[in-house]
Amino acid sequence: MALLLSGCALSNTTQNANRPEEEKEDMLPRYTYTLNKSVGVNGRQGVCSEGDYYWVSGSTTLTKYDENWNVISENKEPFIGYENEVNHIGDIDVYQNELYVGVEYFMDGVGTNIQIAIYDGDTLELKRTFPFNPESGQLECSGIAVDPDHNIVWMCSWVGEDSGRYIYKYDLETGDYLGKVHLQMPPQWLQGITYYNGELFMSADDGEADYQESDHMYRTKVDKEATFATVVLERTFDDVTFQGEIEGLTFDKKRKQFLLLYNRGARIILGMPRGFYPGYEKEISEVFIYDVK
Repeated sequence: MALLLSGCALSNTTQNANRPEEEKEDMLPRYTYTLNKSVGVNGRQGVCSEGDYYWVSGSTTLTKYDENWNVISENKEPFIGYENEVNHIGDIDVYQNELYVGVEYFMDGVGTNIQIAIYDGDTLELKRTFPFNPESGQLECSGIAVDPDHNIVWMCSWVGEDSGRYIYKYDLETGDYLGKVHLQMPPQWLQGITYYNGELFMSADDGEADYQESDHMYRTKVDKEATFATVVLERTFDDVTFQGEIEGLTFDKKRKQFLLLYNRGARIILGMPRGFYPGYEKEISEVFIYDVK
């Protein structure tokens, strides 16, 4: 028996490749995040940054801000030009002054008519769309991220079970579906996704707001050809104003800051606002700005 085991032993290289827990540095948070300030915004879904500008998405709006968070332009009718009915925008990203937006028809936790939409960063008007691949198994789009290093657009799903256990990749130029990546130790209720320094960062609405539990951000490094990726806890957001609903996220490379959109005040059931918590008469959306080291 000893000889048989010896003959079947795997090399150290193979073992390490399948045991991420042995790479201790990769299993720890990559950065530290120190809260700098928060700003109120017109939008409850997503945030992105490029150069001297910020963009924020609401469920049915797109807003552009200057570097001091003054409104430059706003589109309150972003669904003009679609062939199929859509009513919901999730987290967003920006690349070369074009907004990448995950758009769908969303109602009571179910998404249909999912597509990748590209808007002009200045006018905030729709330029073109890429349909998603229904054979991927994706049932909703809560966030989208541009990975220019690998020429990929990533999408994530808020809907659980198999749909929420994967992230989905499309060609940045053609919009062709490239496959999906299985998240090992997957977070629950993904709300946003962003790409930074070779890794993907995801926000998850996995804290129970009724009990004032904190939501979290997770991190994973994805090989372009990999079918799976190990997820690591990156940050617990116990320093927001009031525990509510975590949303989109992005890194401001120019200022070396991390931006997180957070909603508070409204009770959310199946992804839909249903009344308010004591002390609130409306939902408040804020971007929390962290200095990153």
